[in-house]
Amino acid sequence: MIKKLTILLLLSLSYSATLLVPDEYSTIQSAIDASSNGDSVLVSAGTYYENINFNGKNIALIGEDRETTIIDGVWIGSVVTLNGSESGLLEGFTIQNGLNQQWGGGIYCHSSNINVINCQISNNTSILPGGGIFINDESTVTITNSTISNNEASNNGGG
Repeated sequence: MIKKLTILLLLSLSYSATLLVPDEYSTIQSAIDASSNGDSVLVSAGTYYENINFNGKNIALIGEDRETTIIDGVWIGSVVTLNGSESGLLEGFTIQNGLNQQWGGGIYCHSSNINVINCQISNNTSILPGGGIFINDESTVTITNSTISNNEASNNGGG
C-alpha cells in the first residue's frame, strides 16, 4: 500500500499541464492565473490587448508565431512583468505598446530569470531606462533570435 501511495505522489508531483489560449482561457492572464509551476501556456495567433504578470510562477508562455501572436499593452503599463523569483520562458510573441512611468515598457524583469526566444519587442516606452526591456542586476535574462527595436525611454536606455 505504501509503495502505491509513493508512486501516486511522485506522479502527481511531476504532472504539468498545458493551458490553451483562447480555446480554454479567453485571456493570457487568466491562463497564467490558473497555471502552476512547470505548466505551459500555449497562445494561438491573434492580438491580445492586455498586460500580463507571471505572478511568481515558473511557466512557459509560448505563442504560435511572433509575427501573428501579439501582446499589445495598450499604453497602460509594462506589457510583461516578472517581479520576483520567477524562472520561465517567453517564446514566439510580439510585445508592443507598453508604457511604464518607471522602468520596462515592454518587459519588466526584477529578481527573475527568463529565456526570451524568437520575440519581437517594439514600440514600447518608459520614463526611466528600459523602454523595450528593463533587467535589474538580480535577474538573468537570455535573449535568443529576438529583435528589440523602436523602443524609447525619456531618461536613457530605449532598448
